[in-house]
Amino acid sequence: MTEVRVPTLGESVSEATIATWFKKPGDRVEADEMLCELETDKVTVEVPSPAAGTLDEIVAQEGDTVGVDALLAHIAEAGNAGPESMEPRRDEDKQGGYSGADSDKADSGKADSEKADAGSSSGDDGGDTSGGSSDGGGSGKEVEVEVPTLGESVSEATVATWFKKEGDSVEADEMLCELETDKVSVEVPAPAAGTLSKILKQEGETVEPGGVLAKMSQGAGGGTASGTSQSSSSGEKSASGGGEKSSSGKPTENRRDSDAPSASKMMEEKGLSPDDVEGTGKDGRIMKEDVLKALEQGGSGPKADAPKSEAPKRAPSQPQDADREERVKMTRLRQTIAKRLKDAQNTAAMLTTYNEVDMTEVMALRSEYKELFEKKHGVRLGFMSFFTKACCHALKEVPEVNAEIDGTEVVYKNFVHMGIATGTPQGLVVPVIRDADSMGFAAIEKAINDKGKKARDGKLSMGDMQGGTFTISNGGVYGSLMSSPILNPPQSGILGMHKIQQRPMVIDGQIVARPMMYLALSYDHRIVDGKGAVTFLVRVKEALEDPRRLLMDL
Repeated sequence: MTEVRVPTLGESVSEATIATWFKKPGDRVEADEMLCELETDKVTVEVPSPAAGTLDEIVAQEGDTVGVDALLAHIAEAGNAGPESMEPRRDEDKQGGYSGADSDKADSGKADSEKADAGSSSGDDGGDTSGGSSDGGGSGKEVEVEVPTLGESVSEATVATWFKKEGDSVEADEMLCELETDKVSVEVPAPAAGTLSKILKQEGETVEPGGVLAKMSQGAGGGTASGTSQSSSSGEKSASGGGEKSSSGKPTENRRDSDAPSASKMMEEKGLSPDDVEGTGKDGRIMKEDVLKALEQGGSGPKADAPKSEAPKRAPSQPQDADREERVKMTRLRQTIAKRLKDAQNTAAMLTTYNEVDMTEVMALRSEYKELFEKKHGVRLGFMSFFTKACCHALKEVPEVNAEIDGTEVVYKNFVHMGIATGTPQGLVVPVIRDADSMGFAAIEKAINDKGKKARDGKLSMGDMQGGTFTISNGGVYGSLMSSPILNPPQSGILGMHKIQQRPMVIDGQIVARPMMYLALSYDHRIVDGKGAVTFLVRVKEALEDPRRLLMDL
Protein backbone atom coordinates (compact mmCIF):
# COMPACT_ATOMS: atom_id res chain seq x y z
CA MET A 1 0.00 0.00 0.00
CA THR A 2 1.42 3.39 -1.04
CA GLU A 3 0.53 6.65 0.69
CA VAL A 4 -0.38 9.81 -1.25
CA ARG A 5 0.62 12.91 0.69
CA VAL A 6 0.39 16.68 0.22
CA PRO A 7 3.53 17.96 -1.57
CA THR A 8 5.48 21.10 -0.73
CA LEU A 9 3.21 24.05 -1.55
CA GLY A 10 5.73 26.84 -1.95
CA GLU A 11 7.25 29.63 0.06
CA SER A 12 5.17 30.78 3.07
CA VAL A 13 2.31 28.42 2.09
CA SER A 14 1.48 25.90 4.82
CA GLU A 15 -1.96 24.60 3.88
CA ALA A 16 -4.26 24.03 0.94
CA THR A 17 -7.85 23.09 0.12
CA ILE A 18 -8.71 19.98 -1.87
CA ALA A 19 -10.46 21.34 -4.95
CA THR A 20 -11.09 18.30 -7.16
CA TRP A 21 -10.46 14.57 -7.15
CA PHE A 22 -9.90 13.33 -10.71
CA LYS A 23 -10.12 9.69 -9.61
CA LYS A 24 -12.43 7.72 -7.33
CA PRO A 25 -11.79 4.63 -5.18
CA GLY A 26 -11.39 1.56 -7.36
CA ASP A 27 -10.00 3.47 -10.36
CA ARG A 28 -6.73 2.31 -11.87
CA VAL A 29 -3.96 4.92 -11.95
CA GLU A 30 -0.53 5.09 -13.53
CA ALA A 31 2.62 6.48 -11.95
CA ASP A 32 2.63 10.31 -12.19
CA GLU A 33 -1.02 10.39 -13.34
CA MET A 34 -2.87 13.30 -11.73
CA LEU A 35 -5.02 12.24 -8.76
CA CYS A 36 -6.34 15.53 -7.39
CA GLU A 37 -5.97 19.29 -7.48
CA LEU A 38 -5.15 21.44 -4.44
CA GLU A 39 -5.76 25.16 -4.17
CA THR A 40 -3.74 27.59 -2.07
CA ASP A 41 -4.05 31.34 -1.75
CA LYS A 42 -1.34 31.68 -4.42
CA VAL A 43 -1.26 28.72 -6.78
CA THR A 44 -3.04 25.57 -7.83
CA VAL A 45 -1.07 22.37 -7.21
CA GLU A 46 -1.72 19.02 -8.86
CA VAL A 47 -0.90 15.85 -6.95
CA PRO A 48 0.47 12.99 -9.08
CA SER A 49 0.25 9.32 -8.23
CA PRO A 50 3.49 8.08 -6.63
CA ALA A 51 2.97 4.58 -8.11
CA ALA A 52 0.88 2.56 -10.53
CA GLY A 53 -2.02 0.59 -9.08
CA THR A 54 -5.58 1.10 -7.85
CA LEU A 55 -6.85 4.04 -5.80
CA ASP A 56 -7.83 2.13 -2.68
CA GLU A 57 -9.08 4.85 -0.32
CA ILE A 58 -9.50 8.63 -0.32
CA VAL A 59 -8.69 9.95 3.15
CA ALA A 60 -9.19 13.71 2.62
CA GLN A 61 -12.32 14.76 0.72
CA GLU A 62 -12.99 17.70 -1.61
CA GLY A 63 -13.28 20.91 0.41
CA ASP A 64 -11.06 19.66 3.25
CA THR A 65 -8.14 21.82 4.36
CA VAL A 66 -4.85 19.94 4.55
CA GLY A 67 -1.32 20.80 5.62
CA VAL A 68 1.98 19.95 3.96
CA ASP A 69 2.69 16.18 4.08
CA ALA A 70 -0.86 15.37 5.20
CA LEU A 71 -2.24 11.98 4.09
CA LEU A 72 -4.57 12.26 1.09
CA ALA A 73 -5.16 8.68 -0.07
CA HIS A 74 -3.87 5.12 -0.29
CA ILE A 75 -2.92 3.30 -3.49
CA ALA A 76 -2.84 -0.47 -3.81
CA GLU A 77 0.11 -1.10 -6.10
CA ALA A 78 -0.40 -3.00 -9.34
CA GLY A 79 0.82 -6.35 -8.03
CA ASN A 80 -1.42 -6.11 -4.96
CA ALA A 81 -4.65 -4.89 -6.54
CA GLY A 82 -7.61 -7.07 -5.66
CA PRO A 83 -9.44 -9.06 -8.30
CA GLU A 84 -12.54 -6.96 -7.96
CA SER A 85 -10.69 -3.91 -9.28
CA MET A 86 -9.68 -5.74 -12.47
CA GLU A 87 -12.89 -7.62 -13.21
CA PRO A 88 -14.81 -4.74 -14.84
CA ARG A 89 -11.99 -4.22 -17.37
CA ARG A 90 -12.13 -7.88 -18.43
CA ASP A 91 -15.91 -7.51 -18.91
CA GLU A 92 -15.34 -4.48 -21.14
CA ASP A 93 -12.79 -6.46 -23.15
CA LYS A 94 -15.40 -9.13 -23.85
CA GLN A 95 -17.95 -6.59 -25.05
CA GLY A 96 -15.95 -4.61 -27.54
CA GLY A 97 -12.19 -4.98 -27.69
CA TYR A 98 -9.72 -3.46 -25.28
CA SER A 99 -10.35 -0.37 -23.21
CA GLY A 100 -7.09 1.43 -23.97
CA ALA A 101 -3.67 1.79 -22.45
CA ASP A 102 -4.94 0.67 -19.06
CA SER A 103 -5.77 -2.82 -20.33
CA ASP A 104 -2.16 -3.70 -21.04
CA LYS A 105 -0.84 -2.39 -17.75
CA ALA A 106 -1.97 -5.26 -15.54
CA ASP A 107 0.47 -7.99 -14.56
CA SER A 108 2.64 -9.35 -17.40
CA GLY A 109 1.02 -12.77 -17.51
CA LYS A 110 -2.44 -11.40 -18.22
CA ALA A 111 -1.07 -8.93 -20.76
CA ASP A 112 0.63 -11.70 -22.73
CA SER A 113 -2.51 -13.83 -22.86
CA GLU A 114 -4.60 -10.82 -23.96
CA LYS A 115 -2.15 -10.08 -26.78
CA ALA A 116 -2.39 -13.68 -27.98
CA ASP A 117 -6.19 -13.49 -27.97
CA ALA A 118 -6.14 -10.20 -29.89
CA GLY A 119 -3.72 -11.54 -32.50
CA SER A 120 -5.78 -14.64 -33.29
CA SER A 121 -9.22 -13.00 -32.94
CA SER A 122 -10.40 -16.22 -31.31
CA GLY A 123 -11.20 -14.85 -27.87
CA ASP A 124 -14.54 -14.26 -26.21
CA ASP A 125 -15.38 -11.34 -28.53
CA GLY A 126 -16.18 -13.77 -31.33
CA GLY A 127 -13.98 -12.01 -33.89
CA ASP A 128 -13.60 -13.14 -37.49
CA THR A 129 -10.84 -15.76 -37.71
CA SER A 130 -10.43 -15.47 -41.44
CA GLY A 131 -8.26 -12.38 -41.33
CA GLY A 132 -7.38 -9.75 -38.75
CA SER A 133 -7.12 -6.76 -41.09
CA SER A 134 -10.81 -6.69 -41.90
CA ASP A 135 -11.65 -5.89 -38.32
CA GLY A 136 -9.86 -2.72 -37.30
CA GLY A 137 -10.52 -3.18 -33.61
CA GLY A 138 -9.77 -6.87 -33.43
CA SER A 139 -6.41 -6.96 -35.21
CA GLY A 140 -4.74 -4.31 -33.06
CA LYS A 141 -5.18 -3.36 -29.44
CA GLU A 142 -6.82 0.02 -28.91
CA VAL A 143 -4.52 2.45 -27.09
CA GLU A 144 -5.50 5.82 -25.65
CA VAL A 145 -3.23 8.85 -26.11
CA GLU A 146 -3.44 10.79 -22.86
CA VAL A 147 -2.48 14.31 -21.84
CA PRO A 148 0.81 14.02 -19.92
CA THR A 149 1.71 15.71 -16.65
CA LEU A 150 2.00 19.44 -17.38
CA GLY A 151 3.99 20.58 -14.35
CA GLU A 152 3.35 21.97 -10.91
CA SER A 153 0.33 24.32 -10.70
CA VAL A 154 -0.48 23.82 -14.40
CA SER A 155 -3.94 22.27 -14.68
CA GLU A 156 -4.88 22.90 -18.32
CA ALA A 157 -3.39 23.14 -21.79
CA THR A 158 -4.57 23.98 -25.28
CA VAL A 159 -4.06 21.64 -28.22
CA ALA A 160 -1.84 23.75 -30.46
CA THR A 161 -0.91 21.52 -33.41
CA TRP A 162 -1.59 17.99 -34.59
CA PHE A 163 1.38 16.59 -36.52
CA LYS A 164 -0.61 13.54 -37.65
CA LYS A 165 -4.11 13.02 -38.99
CA GLU A 166 -6.59 10.18 -38.61
CA GLY A 167 -5.48 7.08 -40.50
CA ASP A 168 -1.77 7.92 -40.39
CA SER A 169 0.70 5.24 -39.31
CA VAL A 170 2.96 6.26 -36.42
CA GLU A 171 5.98 4.84 -34.67
CA ALA A 172 6.39 4.49 -30.92
CA ASP A 173 7.50 7.82 -29.37
CA GLU A 174 6.85 9.70 -32.63
CA MET A 175 5.41 13.16 -31.89
CA LEU A 176 1.64 13.26 -32.39
CA CYS A 177 0.74 16.76 -31.26
CA GLU A 178 1.91 19.80 -29.32
CA LEU A 179 0.11 21.25 -26.30
CA GLU A 180 0.47 24.83 -25.14
CA THR A 181 0.21 25.87 -21.48
CA ASP A 182 0.52 29.34 -19.98
CA LYS A 183 4.24 28.67 -19.43
CA VAL A 184 5.67 26.04 -21.74
CA SER A 185 4.90 23.90 -24.79
CA VAL A 186 4.57 20.13 -24.32
CA GLU A 187 4.94 17.55 -27.09
CA VAL A 188 2.89 14.36 -26.85
CA PRO A 189 4.57 11.20 -28.19
CA ALA A 190 2.80 8.08 -29.46
CA PRO A 191 2.60 5.49 -26.65
CA ALA A 192 3.03 2.65 -29.18
CA ALA A 193 3.46 1.93 -32.88
CA GLY A 194 0.28 1.64 -34.90
CA THR A 195 -2.37 3.74 -36.61
CA LEU A 196 -3.97 6.96 -35.36
CA SER A 197 -7.60 5.87 -35.54
CA LYS A 198 -9.46 8.83 -33.99
CA ILE A 199 -8.59 12.35 -32.82
CA LEU A 200 -10.83 13.31 -29.90
CA LYS A 201 -9.47 16.76 -29.10
CA GLN A 202 -9.06 19.18 -31.98
CA GLU A 203 -6.65 22.09 -32.31
CA GLY A 204 -7.73 24.95 -30.06
CA GLU A 205 -9.53 22.76 -27.51
CA THR A 206 -8.64 22.88 -23.83
CA VAL A 207 -7.48 19.67 -22.15
CA GLU A 208 -6.46 18.56 -18.67
CA PRO A 209 -3.79 16.13 -17.42
CA GLY A 210 -4.97 12.55 -17.86
CA GLY A 211 -7.55 13.49 -20.49
CA VAL A 212 -7.72 11.45 -23.69
CA LEU A 213 -6.46 13.21 -26.81
CA ALA A 214 -6.84 10.41 -29.34
CA LYS A 215 -7.11 6.68 -29.86
CA MET A 216 -4.72 4.40 -31.70
CA SER A 217 -4.85 0.88 -33.07
CA GLN A 218 -1.64 -0.72 -31.89
CA GLY A 219 0.44 -2.71 -34.35
CA ALA A 220 0.15 -3.04 -38.13
CA GLY A 221 -3.51 -4.09 -38.19
CA GLY A 222 -5.06 -0.66 -37.66
CA GLY A 223 -5.53 0.14 -41.34
CA THR A 224 -8.02 2.55 -42.81
CA ALA A 225 -10.93 0.54 -41.48
CA SER A 226 -10.08 1.44 -37.90
CA GLY A 227 -12.33 4.47 -37.93
CA THR A 228 -15.35 2.33 -38.89
CA SER A 229 -14.69 -0.35 -36.31
CA GLN A 230 -14.09 2.32 -33.72
CA SER A 231 -17.48 3.89 -34.23
CA SER A 232 -19.25 0.56 -34.08
CA SER A 233 -17.40 -0.78 -31.03
CA SER A 234 -17.76 2.29 -28.84
CA GLY A 235 -21.45 3.02 -28.96
CA GLU A 236 -21.74 2.86 -25.22
CA LYS A 237 -18.96 5.46 -24.92
CA SER A 238 -20.55 8.11 -27.13
CA ALA A 239 -23.11 8.99 -24.52
CA SER A 240 -20.39 10.35 -22.28
CA GLY A 241 -19.58 13.28 -24.56
CA GLY A 242 -15.84 13.80 -24.37
CA GLY A 243 -15.68 15.77 -27.61
CA GLU A 244 -17.45 13.12 -29.80
CA LYS A 245 -19.12 14.41 -32.97
CA SER A 246 -22.13 13.28 -34.89
CA SER A 247 -21.99 11.96 -38.45
CA SER A 248 -22.53 15.47 -39.72
CA GLY A 249 -19.31 16.59 -38.08
CA LYS A 250 -21.02 18.93 -35.60
CA PRO A 251 -20.51 18.66 -31.83
CA THR A 252 -23.10 16.61 -30.02
CA GLU A 253 -25.48 18.07 -27.50
CA ASN A 254 -23.33 16.67 -24.68
CA ARG A 255 -20.86 19.54 -24.96
CA ARG A 256 -21.32 20.44 -21.30
CA ASP A 257 -19.63 17.18 -20.28
CA SER A 258 -16.33 18.76 -21.32
CA ASP A 259 -16.54 21.58 -18.74
CA ALA A 260 -13.49 21.76 -16.48
CA PRO A 261 -13.95 19.43 -13.44
CA SER A 262 -13.19 22.25 -11.01
CA ALA A 263 -15.83 24.40 -12.76
CA SER A 264 -18.47 21.67 -12.61
CA LYS A 265 -17.77 21.12 -8.92
CA MET A 266 -18.05 24.82 -8.10
CA MET A 267 -21.29 25.20 -10.08
CA GLU A 268 -22.78 22.27 -8.17
CA GLU A 269 -21.68 23.72 -4.82
CA LYS A 270 -22.99 27.21 -5.58
CA GLY A 271 -26.23 26.04 -7.15
CA LEU A 272 -25.45 27.47 -10.57
CA SER A 273 -26.75 26.07 -13.82
CA PRO A 274 -24.41 25.92 -16.83
CA ASP A 275 -26.86 28.32 -18.47
CA ASP A 276 -25.94 30.90 -15.81
CA VAL A 277 -22.27 30.86 -16.78
CA GLU A 278 -20.67 32.08 -19.98
CA GLY A 279 -17.91 29.68 -20.96
CA THR A 280 -14.76 31.16 -22.46
CA GLY A 281 -13.18 27.83 -23.37
CA LYS A 282 -13.34 26.11 -26.74
CA ASP A 283 -16.95 25.76 -27.99
CA GLY A 284 -18.24 27.44 -24.85
CA ARG A 285 -16.43 25.15 -22.41
CA ILE A 286 -16.86 26.49 -18.89
CA MET A 287 -13.67 27.12 -16.92
CA LYS A 288 -13.32 27.76 -13.20
CA GLU A 289 -12.65 31.46 -13.73
CA ASP A 290 -15.92 31.70 -15.67
CA VAL A 291 -17.81 30.41 -12.62
CA LEU A 292 -16.00 32.87 -10.36
CA LYS A 293 -16.92 35.71 -12.71
CA ALA A 294 -20.57 34.63 -12.69
CA LEU A 295 -20.55 34.53 -8.88
CA GLU A 296 -19.10 38.05 -8.76
CA GLN A 297 -22.04 39.15 -10.88
CA GLY A 298 -24.46 37.70 -8.37
CA GLY A 299 -25.09 34.44 -10.21
CA SER A 300 -27.61 36.14 -12.46
CA GLY A 301 -26.00 35.12 -15.72
CA PRO A 302 -23.07 36.52 -17.63
CA LYS A 303 -24.97 39.11 -19.61
CA ALA A 304 -27.21 40.58 -16.93
CA ASP A 305 -25.02 42.83 -14.81
CA ALA A 306 -21.44 43.08 -16.01
CA PRO A 307 -19.14 44.47 -13.30
CA LYS A 308 -18.23 48.11 -13.84
CA SER A 309 -14.51 47.35 -13.66
CA GLU A 310 -14.71 44.96 -16.60
CA ALA A 311 -14.19 46.32 -20.09
CA PRO A 312 -17.40 46.26 -22.15
CA LYS A 313 -17.83 43.81 -24.98
CA ARG A 314 -16.44 45.02 -28.28
CA ALA A 315 -19.07 46.47 -30.57
CA PRO A 316 -19.62 44.58 -33.84
CA SER A 317 -17.46 45.71 -36.73
CA GLN A 318 -18.90 47.63 -39.62
CA PRO A 319 -19.93 45.25 -42.46
CA GLN A 320 -17.41 46.78 -44.82
CA ASP A 321 -14.59 46.14 -42.29
CA ALA A 322 -15.50 42.72 -40.93
CA ASP A 323 -14.06 40.72 -43.82
CA ARG A 324 -10.74 42.58 -43.48
CA GLU A 325 -10.26 41.67 -39.81
CA GLU A 326 -8.56 38.60 -38.41
CA ARG A 327 -9.41 37.04 -35.06
CA VAL A 328 -6.71 35.00 -33.33
CA LYS A 329 -7.30 33.35 -29.97
CA MET A 330 -4.92 34.58 -27.27
CA THR A 331 -2.32 32.02 -26.24
CA ARG A 332 -2.52 30.75 -22.69
CA LEU A 333 0.75 32.55 -21.91
CA ARG A 334 -0.69 35.84 -23.17
CA GLN A 335 -3.88 35.29 -21.14
CA THR A 336 -1.81 34.67 -18.01
CA ILE A 337 0.32 37.77 -18.62
CA ALA A 338 -2.82 39.87 -19.06
CA LYS A 339 -4.44 38.49 -15.91
CA ARG A 340 -1.35 38.90 -13.72
CA LEU A 341 -0.66 42.44 -14.85
CA LYS A 342 -4.26 43.48 -14.30
CA ASP A 343 -4.32 41.77 -10.90
CA ALA A 344 -1.18 43.72 -9.95
CA GLN A 345 -2.88 47.01 -10.82
CA ASN A 346 -6.03 46.05 -8.96
CA THR A 347 -4.25 44.84 -5.82
CA ALA A 348 -1.15 46.96 -5.21
CA ALA A 349 -1.00 50.69 -4.52
CA MET A 350 1.43 51.07 -7.38
CA LEU A 351 3.52 54.19 -7.83
CA THR A 352 6.58 54.96 -10.00
CA THR A 353 9.55 57.20 -9.26
CA TYR A 354 12.19 58.20 -11.82
CA ASN A 355 15.84 59.15 -12.00
CA GLU A 356 18.61 59.15 -14.58
CA VAL A 357 22.08 57.66 -14.56
CA ASP A 358 25.27 58.63 -16.37
CA MET A 359 26.58 55.39 -17.91
CA THR A 360 30.05 56.77 -18.72
CA GLU A 361 31.98 54.84 -16.07
CA VAL A 362 30.16 51.52 -16.61
CA MET A 363 30.66 51.73 -20.37
CA ALA A 364 34.35 52.57 -19.95
CA LEU A 365 34.90 49.70 -17.50
CA ARG A 366 33.07 47.28 -19.75
CA SER A 367 35.01 48.39 -22.81
CA GLU A 368 38.34 47.99 -21.00
CA TYR A 369 37.75 44.49 -19.64
CA LYS A 370 35.18 42.81 -21.90
CA GLU A 371 37.70 40.85 -23.99
CA LEU A 372 39.69 39.65 -20.97
CA PHE A 373 36.44 38.87 -19.15
CA GLU A 374 35.10 36.76 -22.01
CA LYS A 375 38.42 34.96 -22.47
CA LYS A 376 38.58 33.95 -18.80
CA HIS A 377 34.92 33.24 -18.03
CA GLY A 378 33.58 32.15 -21.43
CA VAL A 379 30.70 34.64 -21.35
CA ARG A 380 30.33 38.23 -22.52
CA LEU A 381 30.28 41.09 -20.03
CA GLY A 382 26.99 42.95 -20.43
CA PHE A 383 25.19 45.72 -18.58
CA MET A 384 22.75 43.42 -16.75
CA SER A 385 25.37 42.18 -14.28
CA PHE A 386 26.15 45.78 -13.27
CA PHE A 387 22.46 46.55 -12.73
CA THR A 388 21.89 43.30 -10.87
CA LYS A 389 24.80 43.99 -8.50
CA ALA A 390 23.68 47.61 -8.04
CA CYS A 391 20.13 46.53 -7.19
CA CYS A 392 21.32 43.85 -4.74
CA HIS A 393 23.46 46.51 -3.06
CA ALA A 394 20.51 48.95 -2.81
CA LEU A 395 18.08 46.27 -1.56
CA LYS A 396 20.28 45.69 1.50
CA GLU A 397 19.82 49.33 2.46
CA VAL A 398 16.10 49.48 1.61
CA PRO A 399 14.81 45.96 2.50
CA GLU A 400 11.12 46.86 2.11
CA VAL A 401 11.60 46.96 -1.66
CA ASN A 402 12.64 43.30 -1.38
CA ALA A 403 9.60 42.33 0.71
CA GLU A 404 6.01 41.24 0.13
CA ILE A 405 2.66 41.46 1.90
CA ASP A 406 1.11 38.27 3.27
CA GLY A 407 -2.26 39.11 4.79
CA THR A 408 -1.56 41.56 7.59
CA GLU A 409 2.17 40.76 7.72
CA VAL A 410 5.18 41.99 5.77
CA VAL A 411 7.64 39.25 4.79
CA TYR A 412 11.18 40.58 4.49
CA LYS A 413 13.55 38.51 2.34
CA ASN A 414 17.14 38.33 3.59
CA PHE A 415 18.24 37.16 0.15
CA VAL A 416 17.73 38.31 -3.44
CA HIS A 417 16.20 36.06 -6.07
CA MET A 418 16.42 38.39 -9.04
CA GLY A 419 13.81 38.15 -11.78
CA ILE A 420 15.06 39.16 -15.24
CA ALA A 421 12.15 39.99 -17.56
CA THR A 422 12.79 38.39 -20.95
CA GLY A 423 10.90 38.87 -24.19
CA THR A 424 10.20 35.74 -26.26
CA PRO A 425 8.18 35.13 -29.44
CA GLN A 426 5.42 33.74 -27.21
CA GLY A 427 5.38 36.66 -24.76
CA LEU A 428 7.10 38.06 -21.68
CA VAL A 429 8.52 35.63 -19.11
CA VAL A 430 10.53 36.29 -15.94
CA PRO A 431 13.18 33.66 -15.18
CA VAL A 432 14.72 33.96 -11.72
CA ILE A 433 18.42 34.13 -10.79
CA ARG A 434 18.53 32.65 -7.28
CA ASP A 435 20.76 34.16 -4.58
CA ALA A 436 22.00 36.83 -6.97
CA ASP A 437 23.26 38.84 -4.00
CA SER A 438 25.94 36.20 -3.32
CA MET A 439 27.08 35.91 -6.96
CA GLY A 440 29.92 37.64 -8.79
CA PHE A 441 29.73 39.32 -12.19
CA ALA A 442 30.73 36.18 -14.11
CA ALA A 443 28.22 33.94 -12.33
CA ILE A 444 25.43 36.47 -12.93
CA GLU A 445 26.24 36.79 -16.62
CA LYS A 446 26.35 33.00 -17.04
CA ALA A 447 23.02 32.58 -15.25
CA ILE A 448 21.36 35.31 -17.32
CA ASN A 449 22.73 33.83 -20.53
CA ASP A 450 21.52 30.32 -19.61
CA LYS A 451 18.03 31.42 -18.55
CA GLY A 452 17.69 33.66 -21.58
CA LYS A 453 18.51 30.81 -23.96
CA LYS A 454 16.03 28.50 -22.23
CA ALA A 455 13.36 31.22 -22.45
CA ARG A 456 13.88 31.70 -26.20
CA ASP A 457 13.78 27.93 -26.76
CA GLY A 458 10.62 27.55 -24.67
CA LYS A 459 12.39 25.24 -22.21
CA LEU A 460 11.92 27.16 -18.96
CA SER A 461 10.45 25.04 -16.16
CA MET A 462 8.03 26.26 -13.51
CA GLY A 463 10.90 26.22 -11.01
CA ASP A 464 12.88 28.59 -13.23
CA MET A 465 10.19 31.25 -12.86
CA GLN A 466 9.12 30.92 -9.22
CA GLY A 467 10.32 32.58 -6.05
CA GLY A 468 11.58 35.92 -7.37
CA THR A 469 11.85 38.75 -4.83
CA PHE A 470 12.63 41.68 -7.17
CA THR A 471 12.56 42.17 -10.95
CA ILE A 472 14.56 44.08 -13.55
CA SER A 473 12.95 44.86 -16.90
CA ASN A 474 15.10 46.18 -19.75
CA GLY A 475 12.93 47.97 -22.28
CA GLY A 476 15.99 49.71 -23.66
CA VAL A 477 16.86 46.74 -25.87
CA TYR A 478 13.72 47.59 -27.88
CA GLY A 479 14.47 51.33 -27.95
CA SER A 480 12.25 52.46 -25.06
CA LEU A 481 13.33 55.85 -23.70
CA MET A 482 11.04 55.85 -20.65
CA SER A 483 8.26 53.69 -19.24
CA SER A 484 6.46 52.77 -16.01
CA PRO A 485 6.86 49.01 -15.44
CA ILE A 486 4.07 47.05 -13.74
CA LEU A 487 4.83 45.05 -10.61
CA ASN A 488 5.35 41.30 -10.77
CA PRO A 489 3.19 40.21 -7.78
CA PRO A 490 3.68 39.50 -4.94
CA GLN A 491 6.92 41.50 -5.29
CA SER A 492 6.92 45.10 -4.07
CA GLY A 493 9.41 46.54 -6.56
CA ILE A 494 10.51 46.41 -10.20
CA LEU A 495 13.27 48.43 -11.88
CA GLY A 496 12.84 49.60 -15.46
CA MET A 497 15.98 50.11 -17.57
CA HIS A 498 15.83 52.11 -20.79
CA LYS A 499 17.75 53.19 -23.87
CA ILE A 500 21.20 54.76 -23.45
CA GLN A 501 21.13 58.08 -25.29
CA GLN A 502 23.68 60.86 -25.69
CA ARG A 503 22.26 64.00 -24.06
CA PRO A 504 23.77 67.38 -23.18
CA MET A 505 24.63 67.53 -19.47
CA VAL A 506 26.21 70.25 -17.37
CA ILE A 507 29.44 68.90 -15.83
CA ASP A 508 31.57 71.32 -13.75
CA GLY A 509 29.92 74.26 -15.46
CA GLN A 510 30.49 72.85 -18.95
CA ILE A 511 27.90 71.44 -21.34
CA VAL A 512 29.10 68.01 -22.49
CA ALA A 513 27.49 65.04 -24.20
CA ARG A 514 26.97 62.08 -21.88
CA PRO A 515 25.47 58.58 -22.35
CA MET A 516 22.39 58.85 -20.15
CA MET A 517 19.71 56.34 -19.18
CA TYR A 518 16.39 56.96 -17.47
CA LEU A 519 15.60 54.62 -14.58
CA ALA A 520 12.09 53.90 -13.28
CA LEU A 521 11.20 52.14 -10.03
CA SER A 522 7.60 51.00 -9.69
CA TYR A 523 6.78 50.01 -6.12
CA ASP A 524 3.93 48.99 -3.84
CA HIS A 525 3.15 52.09 -1.80
CA ARG A 526 1.41 49.93 0.82
CA ILE A 527 4.78 48.88 2.24
CA VAL A 528 7.32 51.12 0.46
CA ASP A 529 7.25 54.81 1.33
CA GLY A 530 8.38 57.49 -1.08
CA LYS A 531 11.57 58.05 0.92
CA GLY A 532 12.55 54.38 0.62
CA ALA A 533 11.79 54.27 -3.11
CA VAL A 534 13.83 57.41 -3.87
CA THR A 535 16.69 56.21 -1.65
CA PHE A 536 16.78 52.87 -3.49
CA LEU A 537 16.94 54.54 -6.90
CA VAL A 538 19.64 56.99 -5.76
CA ARG A 539 21.78 54.10 -4.46
CA VAL A 540 21.46 52.30 -7.82
CA LYS A 541 22.44 55.52 -9.61
CA GLU A 542 25.47 56.07 -7.34
CA ALA A 543 26.70 52.49 -7.80
CA LEU A 544 26.47 52.69 -11.59
CA GLU A 545 28.07 56.13 -11.89
CA ASP A 546 30.98 54.96 -9.72
CA PRO A 547 31.22 51.13 -9.98
CA ARG A 548 34.08 51.13 -7.46
CA ARG A 549 31.44 51.62 -4.75
CA LEU A 550 30.26 48.06 -5.41
CA LEU A 551 33.73 46.72 -4.68
CA MET A 552 34.04 48.82 -1.52
CA ASP A 553 30.46 48.03 -0.36
CA LEU A 554 29.64 51.75 -0.13
